[in-house]
Amino acid sequence: MKEDFQNMIQNNMLKSNTSIVGIVCKDGVVVGADRRGTAGSIVMSKDHIKIHRVNDYIVAAYTGGVADLLLTDKVLAAELKLKELKTKSRPTVKEAAHLLGMMTYRNIRTPTMIPSIVGTLIAGVDENGKASLYTIEPAGAATKVEDFDANFSSGMPYILGLLERQYKKDLSVKEGVELAKEAIKSSTQRDVGSGNGIDVFTLTKDGIKHVVAEMIVPEYK
Repeated sequence: MKEDFQNMIQNNMLKSNTSIVGIVCKDGVVVGADRRGTAGSIVMSKDHIKIHRVNDYIVAAYTGGVADLLLTDKVLAAELKLKELKTKSRPTVKEAAHLLGMMTYRNIRTPTMIPSIVGTLIAGVDENGKASLYTIEPAGAATKVEDFDANFSSGMPYILGLLERQYKKDLSVKEGVELAKEAIKSSTQRDVGSGNGIDVFTLTKDGIKHVVAEMIVPEYK
């Protein structure tokens, strides 16, 4: 069983056919993603926004099957709202990340013919105005990101290679937006599962903003 689980993770995590990136800045967090939706080797969608606004203070960028990630997104939003109603207080970003990690952990350990494989970058702004970023790997572990991450997206090797050279600790959100764009562009040049567009969200004390929404249009000369 353990070997089967390890093989399942290894065979799926870099076949997610997507590129997502999260960057921690001195004044907030930046999250970016491409727009290509695929079914195997076929491009099914060229305008699929992969960063989801969970609620007014949290966004999540997913890797994996579309059905899995859409259901995960809906359940996460509902669970956070229920927790807020029960406790009369807004859940923190850390609580949201660990809740999502637990959901992912349970999903892949539930007997099924089609295992749920979803990796996630989740970012948000707490009531004190502090933004933070967490990564939830496909097995369910939730880890706070102190610099940058691309989860287990298929564009991860290209994104991390670029960020290893260009990321710096005192990066501003404005600089982070440009770096996120470059990271997604670099992955779309080499990863066949990524492309067609770029979305970038910023999370700061001023809230969530969708600052980049660009299509990558082929030019024929």
